[in-house]
Amino acid sequence: MASELPTRFLTPEDLVEMFELPSVETVYQWRRKRTGPRGFRVGRHLRFDPDDVRAWVDSQLGEAA
Repeated sequence: MASELPTRFLTPEDLVEMFELPSVETVYQWRRKRTGPRGFRVGRHLRFDPDDVRAWVDSQLGEAA
């Protein structure tokens, strides 16, 4: 993952690219299982705050230690 996140809200496609996930469906599965970064809806579009994504990554790294 890049050290600098964009200043705009992230899309599921952004997460796929950042984490080299197999597909967008992985992001939606995380959301259904409540295991991924916190997201929110803008109309019908799912978005992620870069700060929430960073916090989620940090929590995942903490659990792995």
